[in-house]
Amino acid sequence: MSNPDPISVFRTEAAELLEQIESGLLDLTRSLDDRDQIDAVFRGLHTLKGSGAMFGFEALAAFTHHCETAFDRVRKGDVPATHELVSAVLSAQDHMRALLETPNGDHDAMSASLLDNLHRAVNGAGSPTPAVSIAPTAAPRAEAAGGMREWRIRFSLPVNAMANGTNPLGLLDEMRDLGECRIVADTAKVPDLATLEPRDIHLAWDVTLKTEKPRSDIEDVFIFVMDDMELDITQIAAEGPAPAPVAAAIPKAVVVTEREAPAIQAANDSKQAKSAENVRVPAERLDEMMDRVGELVIAQSRLTQLAGSAADLGLRSVSEEIERLSGELRDTMMVLRMMPVASLFSRFRRLVHDLSRETGKEIELVTEGESTEVDKTVIDRLADPLVHLVRNSIDHGLEQPEERIAAGKDPKGKVILSAHQTGGEVIITIKDDGRGINRERVRAKAESSGLIQPGQALSDPELLQLIFQPGFSTAQAVTNLSGRGVGMDVVKKTVEALRGAIDITSKPGDGSEVSLRIPLTLAIIEGLLVRVGGGCYVIPLSAVEECLELSLEDDLRSRGRSFISLRDSLVPFLRLRELFRTGTQPDQHQKVVVISTGSERVGLVVDQIIGDHQTVIKSMSKLHHDVATFSGATILGDGSVALILDVTHLVAAGQHQEAQMRAAG
Repeated sequence: MSNPDPISVFRTEAAELLEQIESGLLDLTRSLDDRDQIDAVFRGLHTLKGSGAMFGFEALAAFTHHCETAFDRVRKGDVPATHELVSAVLSAQDHMRALLETPNGDHDAMSASLLDNLHRAVNGAGSPTPAVSIAPTAAPRAEAAGGMREWRIRFSLPVNAMANGTNPLGLLDEMRDLGECRIVADTAKVPDLATLEPRDIHLAWDVTLKTEKPRSDIEDVFIFVMDDMELDITQIAAEGPAPAPVAAAIPKAVVVTEREAPAIQAANDSKQAKSAENVRVPAERLDEMMDRVGELVIAQSRLTQLAGSAADLGLRSVSEEIERLSGELRDTMMVLRMMPVASLFSRFRRLVHDLSRETGKEIELVTEGESTEVDKTVIDRLADPLVHLVRNSIDHGLEQPEERIAAGKDPKGKVILSAHQTGGEVIITIKDDGRGINRERVRAKAESSGLIQPGQALSDPELLQLIFQPGFSTAQAVTNLSGRGVGMDVVKKTVEALRGAIDITSKPGDGSEVSLRIPLTLAIIEGLLVRVGGGCYVIPLSAVEECLELSLEDDLRSRGRSFISLRDSLVPFLRLRELFRTGTQPDQHQKVVVISTGSERVGLVVDQIIGDHQTVIKSMSKLHHDVATFSGATILGDGSVALILDVTHLVAAGQHQEAQMRAAG
């Protein structure tokens, strides 16, 4: 196996750093004097600058240096944090992504423009937002005005620091730049040559430094590695003002005595071991592994069928053991592919921030259920649909502050993103507290577009579903956000391609709610295997409510109306034998499998229920992509193919049949 490309590894880690920086900046907009967030953003920029220079991304490092310098001034209390500064660095952060992806591109003009905005934000020119002062740190920064001082610095790095990219010689060179420096290496912990690992660091360093620089500049030398190292900075002599108290602590640094060193070293070793438990694996390898597990499940199903028809008890025992192991492997593999929706929801903080500035609306984004997990492929494919839904909630739903005040509402609008798991589905909801959907405008637009007949009777859910028709838009003018009728139909197609469904509710003056019901995984599902005529079909078990018996007499009696009575409610049903045109006679004791999507239910009449089945989903060929009744196929234990029923399409067909019968009757 080839070693990973270091440039690709850097790009991945830099992208994560940029996400952390963006998250910190957005948190900072809520509390401009949050010291922890200011320090976190500064550390992220410092790390990105240093790593960029290390891997040859000179333009990125040079540009990031200016942003780092701006936040360093904020961190030291020289300038205040303002909304303008945060917005300028957010814009600069987008440019950093471009410098990361295309380091050799022509970025000079954009860099100059963004740095000019950053300079104005730092100096406060024309800033309408009142500045918020940054509280001074515990350590006195005023010592920069003092004379020459002498410091004793002792530090040691984690054993694996060099393997992680830290060069101790660079730290020593930075201290030499601060003033007259005497350095002594402590070799007491260096092991014998026979057991020495060349990549490990066992040295400590004692440094005596004479400098006019303040203590904060010495701390900045180690900010890259401060979280994990052992560091002691002591002032031993001064020429000028009285020395600052030695008790001033460095955040997250550790002052170590000789007696405490073994215990702290053991704690550091434990921390390093814990961090080594996380391994970065390319998504393509997980996909390949999932494919292999799927093939194993199919082979195991075949083995189980052969063992069941054989008289050899030993073969049955081995088959049961293989079935258990393959089941555990399948479950483990499914967990590996699962990701919390927090990684999806976090992308919308920046979107809402930018749209708030663009539209002039005050918007609060609330996220709930971020720990809910779903297949990584689902998360990747849901990003664009959710962008459309959030943008529509803000543009069409939320009113301007003066409108909200006139309606007796809080001037700040609210958008809620939530997720929770129900059975084998994850329900993701986008809710706003805006004006709601104007049903008269929706109907007028649908009639003018020929989607419905003038005066046609529609239920409220049917009317609201019209907004997902291609080209449908109620916007009165085309803007940067909406009005072109592109987006909502894409949302519906994407959700249905994921074997999901979309529901919408709205109350005039009280907001709208869109719910996406998505399967937990797209690879392997629990299915109910049924027989219709001479063919076998799979119904996703998460959609099955219950199974009933339909005798031949009941079947004949229900001809012409196709309803069954289920606990005082009528449920329409479809005869799959007729739908699939099997040309076979019905079994004497047919079964009805009741399936549902949300509040809508329909029964499917089958000849036999075979039982549950571990279903490895195989995509349909391009020749069958327009066959809406089926969402995929699977291979059974005997090698035959079974089609997987598209529950959403069948429920819609059943509801349409019910509407026709009620209209005729």
